[in-house]
Amino acid sequence: MAELSERAQLILSLVIKEYIARARPVGSATLVKKYNLNVSPATVRNEMAALEAQGYLTHPHTSAGRVPTEKGYRYFVQRLLETIPLSPEEGFTIRHQFHQLQLDIEQWMKLAASVLSRVTNYASLVTAPSSPRYRLKHIDLVPLREGVALLVLVLSGGVVRQAGISVPPYIGEPELMQIAEELDEFLYGLSGAEIEALASRLDPFASRVVLMAAEIMNALDQRISEPIYKDGLHNVAKEPEFSVANRLRRIIKVLDDETFLRSLLEETRLTNGVQVIIGGEGRWDELRDCSLVLARYGHREKACGVLGVLGPMRMAYGRAISAVRYVAGLMSDMVNRLYD
Repeated sequence: MAELSERAQLILSLVIKEYIARARPVGSATLVKKYNLNVSPATVRNEMAALEAQGYLTHPHTSAGRVPTEKGYRYFVQRLLETIPLSPEEGFTIRHQFHQLQLDIEQWMKLAASVLSRVTNYASLVTAPSSPRYRLKHIDLVPLREGVALLVLVLSGGVVRQAGISVPPYIGEPELMQIAEELDEFLYGLSGAEIEALASRLDPFASRVVLMAAEIMNALDQRISEPIYKDGLHNVAKEPEFSVANRLRRIIKVLDDETFLRSLLEETRLTNGVQVIIGGEGRWDELRDCSLVLARYGHREKACGVLGVLGPMRMAYGRAISAVRYVAGLMSDMVNRLYD
C-alpha cells in the first residue's frame, strides 16, 4: 500500500471511526465540526475525493457522504489502528469467570465463545485445542475378574480411555502390576505410532497390550474433528448491513458450514498473533460482507486451537482485537495447565 500523507491518514481514520460508530455516510462538514479540524470543509472534501480516487473511500449514489472500502479498512487496521486494552475491571471479570471453572475443555470452549460474543457484540467462533498426536502419560492394568483386566490409558490433554483385555492364566495380579509399571516407564511420552513400532520387542502379552494401546491412540488421532463452538449470531443479525435478507442468509450459511470454517481456521492455527481478515481478502467470496478477527491459542507443540469473532466490515477493530488477544491468553494458560 502506498503511504498516505499525514492529513489524508487523519481524514481516512476519522471517516472510518465515524462510520463504525454511526453506520451512515460521513460528510466533510461533520468531520470539521465534530473534530475541530483546522481546515475548511472544502479542504476536507478534496482530501476525501482524493481518497476515493485511490480506492480507500466510496460513496452511495444517494448521499454526498463517504464510506470506507475494503482497501480503506485494510489501511486503517495495518497503519492507523490503535488498540486499547480491555479495562482492568473487564479483565478481572473475565478472568474470574474462567477461574471458576474446572479444567473441563467443553466448559472453557462454551465460556470463551460466550465472553467474546458479549464483549464485542459480534458472533464468536472457538475450536477446542488439539494435539498433532496424542502422547501417552500413564498406562495401567487393573484386574477385573479372572482372565480379564482393564487397560487404562491417560493421554496428553487429560484424555482417558479404557478397554478390557484378556489375561493369560499364568499371569497373576502381581505380574500384571509389574507389567503395567514397566510399560508405563517404557512408553511414557510416545505417540500411538511410536508405541506400535515397539510391540515386536516385547513378550506376547505385553505386545498385545501395547498394540491395543496403539490402536486406541491412533484412532483418536484420526478422530472426527471436535465441533466449533459459536455464539452471538443475534448480534450480527442486528447490524444494519445485514438487514438485507440475502446478506444475513450468506452469513448464516458461513457459520453453518463447518467444513469451510475449519479450512479457514486451520490457516490461523499456523500463524502467530492476531489475524484480521477483511471482506474475504479476495480469497473467500463467502466473507465479502464481513470481517474476522482470529487468533491461535495454546502451544503448537502441545495443543492449540483458534478463536475469534465475525462481524460486519464496519467492525470496531480495536475492541475486537483486544478482546480476542485477551481471551486467547487465558485459553493458552488453560492449555499449558492441561498439558504440563
